[in-house]
Amino acid sequence: MDRPSVPTLSVQGGLASLAALLGVALALVGIWIAGFGGFNESLLRVGTYALGGAVLLAVALDRHLLTRKWISLIFDLVVVGALAVSVWRWLSIGQALETGLYFFSSDDILIGVIGLFALLELTRRSFGLPLVVVCLLLLAYAYFGRSLPSIFRHGGYSLDQIVRTVWYSFDGVFGGPLSVVVTLILVFIVFGAVLEAIGAGAVLLRFAVVATGRFRGGPAHAAIAASGVFGTMSGSVSGNVVGTGVMTIPMIKERGFKASFAGGVEAAASAGGQFMPPIMGAVAFIMSDVTGIPYLTICLAALLPAIFYYGALFVAVHVEAVARGVKRVPQASLPKLTAQDWRMSLCFVLPLVLMLAIMMSGRSPAMAGFVAVIAVVVLGLILNPEVRRKPLMILEGLKQAGIASAQILVAVGSIGIVIGVMNMTGLGLRFAGLIQSAAGESLLFSLVLMMLGSLVLGMGMPTVPAYLIVVLVMGPAIEQMGVPTLIAHLFVVYFGVLSAITPPVAIAAFAAAPIAKANPVAIGAAATRLALVGFLIPFVMVYNPSLTLVVDVTVTGLVWVCIRLALAIWMLTTGFAGYGGTRLPAWSRALRLVLGFAVLVPEISVEAAATLVALALCWLDWRAGRSDDAPAVTPDVTQP
Repeated sequence: MDRPSVPTLSVQGGLASLAALLGVALALVGIWIAGFGGFNESLLRVGTYALGGAVLLAVALDRHLLTRKWISLIFDLVVVGALAVSVWRWLSIGQALETGLYFFSSDDILIGVIGLFALLELTRRSFGLPLVVVCLLLLAYAYFGRSLPSIFRHGGYSLDQIVRTVWYSFDGVFGGPLSVVVTLILVFIVFGAVLEAIGAGAVLLRFAVVATGRFRGGPAHAAIAASGVFGTMSGSVSGNVVGTGVMTIPMIKERGFKASFAGGVEAAASAGGQFMPPIMGAVAFIMSDVTGIPYLTICLAALLPAIFYYGALFVAVHVEAVARGVKRVPQASLPKLTAQDWRMSLCFVLPLVLMLAIMMSGRSPAMAGFVAVIAVVVLGLILNPEVRRKPLMILEGLKQAGIASAQILVAVGSIGIVIGVMNMTGLGLRFAGLIQSAAGESLLFSLVLMMLGSLVLGMGMPTVPAYLIVVLVMGPAIEQMGVPTLIAHLFVVYFGVLSAITPPVAIAAFAAAPIAKANPVAIGAAATRLALVGFLIPFVMVYNPSLTLVVDVTVTGLVWVCIRLALAIWMLTTGFAGYGGTRLPAWSRALRLVLGFAVLVPEISVEAAATLVALALCWLDWRAGRSDDAPAVTPDVTQP
């Protein structure tokens, strides 16, 4: 006979409420710290991390109790104990640690190991094994480094030294990146979640649909526009895919696009939001802290490359729509913006304006985020009757923000392990030397190696932790090649973000797959093809710094790179789609793919010749496709 369900349901309900309460508490802590500060460093870093861990464990306990997975439940309780003991010990000796007047005992080292175990287990649950494996390999490297080949060999460190550095100091798990996340990033996670909770996301999508209705791509173009705007406020590519894709992907499919293409559009557009100013998925703020470059300078440098990225997505969708014979939506069928829609638009327009105004006045980004959150809550209550009827919608937004914040905290905590080991062993400089010796004098080959490494290291992680781990490993190598610091960091940001759509992991594609009802590998392939220009833009920035508008800018250089980048977008898009005003033969497609890369080759004779040929092909395409009523041509069905 089954056991009575009432006690289980009662406990499960209590755990669900506890998880919600802890999530809201973490979100409120992020808001409070951004606006008022007020905690000492130990409590700020260790206490907030502990709260984040408690949120994730409460959610896990609730889920495992509901599904009656008793072994998992027991293991959850073990992790709870490990987290509680390790954090309690840290806080009890925190003041002595800050003064440096503390002598570690063997019990302290054991508890530190237990704390690292809890952190890595929380990371595994949130992001899978890749980041955990990286951390374990680096810990093993610190311990066994004395036995490795000469290029990687170091003096070796004892378990006592490793734990003291990685767990009990501000140079490891609780180092600077975690402090930046707590004091600066959390409030922007809350901002995005509350904005979605009060209904601003749906309104933003309606505006995007109306604005792009005259294009053949229709909802696909709307998905690009909406994801670009909302994605900049989100710190997770896959989170943005789920948030906006549930509305956009079915609409794209209904217009006649393939399911894999619909999922690919949403995944590629959501990825681009992470390097679209003004927020850049909050990575702009942590980049400013890491590099010392002003936030507004970073935004300006990222603006034009991001515009070209989204321009490439718009072009790709347009060509696909024309090739498939997708007609424009009749004007009468487009949704009409109501007075309420215009009022609700203030919920995301006014906070963004306030944020920019506050930061331009010289105040901190944290204060800008604090004011923006308050503004969103007030505007939601004033402008949305549904929020006034159900104010718990705001609490739901805070809860979701708390869960997202908890995941970021444990990921950045794990990256603190990477930071601690790399600082101890000098691995970053060793890796830079290895890359330089492998690539020789070839900057291009070095950058390709950097790209591949960044794609691997960034897989499966949100934007901020992906950026941190990639820049820690790859950043020194790029800068040693003479690449300016700002461009080096933007380089790794692009590939850290694009790893979310790059097979075989392609976590954003897997997030889109159940919505699109398509194979995630096919979605990843489609997203990669659509975002191909995004893989080229970082290289273009290195060889044409004028594109950033802040590094070595010349008018001639800026105009020349913009022309060539625009031609590359058209050549690559039409080459892959097999359509450029009419169906293209195989030789024309191959030529366009070659020209798409050739116009960007940093050799003036190649650039000039390829540009002339590309311009001639553009003119032929214009002549062939002047009439929108030209008969549609079915594209090559082998394309994903």
